[in-house]
Amino acid sequence: MLIGATLGRYFAMRFVRTILGVFLTVFTLVYTLDFVELLRRAGDAEGASTGLMAQLSLYRTPAVAEGVLPFAILFGSMAALLQLSRKLELVVARAAGISAWQFLQPGVFVALAIGAFTVGVYNPVSALMKQRSTEIEAKIFSRSTKANSGKDLWIRQRSLDGQAIIRADTAVEGTTTLAGVSVFTFDEAGIFTAQIEAAKASLHDGYWELSQARVMAKGQPAESFDTYLIASTLVPSQVRQRFTPPESVPFWQLPETISRFERAGLDATRYRLQYDVLLARPVLFLAMVLVAASVSLRFFRFGGVGKLVLGGVAAGFVLYVARQVLEGLGASGIVTPAVAAWFPAVVGSLLGTLTLLYQEDG
Repeated sequence: MLIGATLGRYFAMRFVRTILGVFLTVFTLVYTLDFVELLRRAGDAEGASTGLMAQLSLYRTPAVAEGVLPFAILFGSMAALLQLSRKLELVVARAAGISAWQFLQPGVFVALAIGAFTVGVYNPVSALMKQRSTEIEAKIFSRSTKANSGKDLWIRQRSLDGQAIIRADTAVEGTTTLAGVSVFTFDEAGIFTAQIEAAKASLHDGYWELSQARVMAKGQPAESFDTYLIASTLVPSQVRQRFTPPESVPFWQLPETISRFERAGLDATRYRLQYDVLLARPVLFLAMVLVAASVSLRFFRFGGVGKLVLGGVAAGFVLYVARQVLEGLGASGIVTPAVAAWFPAVVGSLLGTLTLLYQEDG
């Protein structure tokens, strides 16, 4: 039996307010910490103004905050139910003949709606903003030694000109462009021949195109070039896959990305796993609501609420660890991506339902 429309909207708004409150609190905290870290990294980097760092942090934060969405659902649902219980609103609802399954319907609907929204809208926007942030970082930080994050990228290749080792400060996600590039070239005998410093390098079919390059060949004076080409046997799709994590690909582009990699003979397991994880997200949010309900419906006058809340936090943490372990197994190919993505969400939902059945119906 469905809950009444007026009461349903009231309960739904309570869930929405608490969930958004938890998420925005975490979002603000992540933004502040990231902004402070970017100011520290900026140092004397040219063009790294405070306003630009604030904008860059705003581009980076949504992708980071996306990872805490399940906990926002869990803690927000727990807070909403505890507030309703503390104010005896759930007691009145039960006295009016409304069961726990009925007044949980708004929470379930809110969780599924938020899950669908984050998959279809929030994730694509956050992924595009993350890509934009890497472009800005490449322009600002590629020539600043103080601003280097310490996560250098290395590529080794062999071509018609011999061997080359390429080091880059950062890669622009979704592209084959590297920034802050140093290239060390060797002849076929493995003898060092030249070092090339460039602001940017882009891989095309058969060659790297270096911009604003400075070539320091062995035994010769240094020369500067606006554009400098280096032969390469690397495939652009391979480089794009290596430097574009699945989390940076928008949801609506994942099927095309998976198809493109498979046609090129590349392993698309990580991208297929990410696609299944996003599809399973609404069910995972549903599991979080059920877990929250299983520890938040006890009447305050009976006591022991604190222990139940702690148990809910522990259950959410266990579910998170299980997700991470299974996703790791899925990425390595030990289990299929579908099993790795859907198993925690489905099992969490079933366990939450089983606990509620035991509590409410004996």
